[in-house]
Amino acid sequence: MPQAVALLEADLAAHCPEVQVAGVAHSVVSAAKFLRQQQPDLIFLDILLGDGTGFDLLEIFPGLNARIIFVTASDEFALRAFRFAAVDYLLKPIDPEQLKSAVQRARRQMAGARESLSVLQEAISKPDALPSRISLHTQERILVVEVDQIVRCEADDNNTRFLLSGGEKVFVTRTLKHFEQLLEGHDFIRVHQSHLVNFRYVRGLEKKEGGYLLLKNGEMIPVSVRKKAEVLARLTGG
Repeated sequence: MPQAVALLEADLAAHCPEVQVAGVAHSVVSAAKFLRQQQPDLIFLDILLGDGTGFDLLEIFPGLNARIIFVTASDEFALRAFRFAAVDYLLKPIDPEQLKSAVQRARRQMAGARESLSVLQEAISKPDALPSRISLHTQERILVVEVDQIVRCEADDNNTRFLLSGGEKVFVTRTLKHFEQLLEGHDFIRVHQSHLVNFRYVRGLEKKEGGYLLLKNGEMIPVSVRKKAEVLARLTGG
C-alpha cells in the first residue's frame, strides 16, 4: 500500500498540481486521527485498508463533507456498484487522464454525497444482488432513486432524461447506452434507439403507425421495427 500511495502522490504532483496533499494514512485508525484534526475537501480512499475498510472510516465520520474518490484494484462486481452509486473511482494502475477528470469533477461537486456512498456500500456488500437504488448526478445535485421508481429513460444526444413515477424529470449527462447496461437484469427493455422503458409501467402495445408502447401514465412510446417482435414476446409471455 505505501508504494501505491507514493505513486498516487507522484501522479497528483505531475497531473493535478492544484491538489495539495494535506496528509497520508494507511489504516482506519491513522486516517481517523488525521480527520479529527483536518477537514480536507477531497479524499482518495481505498476500500481495503490495513485494519478495516474505507466504509469503517466513513461510519466514524457520518458528517464528513469531503468529496470521495475511491482508488481500487477491484473486480467487475465492485465496478458495477461504483457505477450504480455514481461515485468516482480510479482503477490501479491509475491512468493520468482519468485522474485529471476525477479531480475536475470533484472540484465541481464538493458538496457531500452521503446517499451515493450508502448506495455503493449496499451494492458492494451484496455483490450477487441487483442494487435496488441508483444515484443520478445532475448539474445541480445528486439524486438517489429506487430503480422501481424509474418509468423510462430517453436519450437526448449524449445525455439521458429520466421520468420518475411521481412525474419528476431528471437530466443526467451520461448516455442512454450507459444506463441500459447498468440496468441490465432489472425489468427494462430498449424499445427504440432513444427509449429505455421499465416494463412494470407498460400497459400494452398499439400496433398502428409502426407500433407504440402504451404506458400506465398515458404516454405512448415509439417501438422500432427491429424491437417489435421482442416487445410482443414480452407482452405475451413468449
